[in-house]
Amino acid sequence: MRYALLIGAVLGAVAVLLGAFAAHGLKNTLSVEYLAVLQTAVLYQFIHALALLLVVVLAQQRAARALVVAAGCFILGVLLFSGSLYVLVLTPFKPGLITPIGGVFLVIGWCAVAYSALRKV
Repeated sequence: MRYALLIGAVLGAVAVLLGAFAAHGLKNTLSVEYLAVLQTAVLYQFIHALALLLVVVLAQQRAARALVVAAGCFILGVLLFSGSLYVLVLTPFKPGLITPIGGVFLVIGWCAVAYSALRKV
């Protein structure tokens, strides 16, 4: 979980930087549609960086395999979901089905957190 804490902090910092870059550096370069896509990527990254930090705190209070699964799913989900949207907006590449796969991992992460809440320690 130490690495999850580190990754959560880095994801949060990068989300702030990318959000500021989008708002100030790209607002005259990207279309309104692409700016909205970029804002969605930043929002989901930031929310799940915070969720990852929460999972780390929960894991310190209760050892649950589901929380380890949740952490991994949040990390992978952010990389695939937000990462593919960054690629879509900032490069000529089109990531295809990677975005929804990332979204599925984010949902699985939340389900794993819910599952850990239902389990007795």
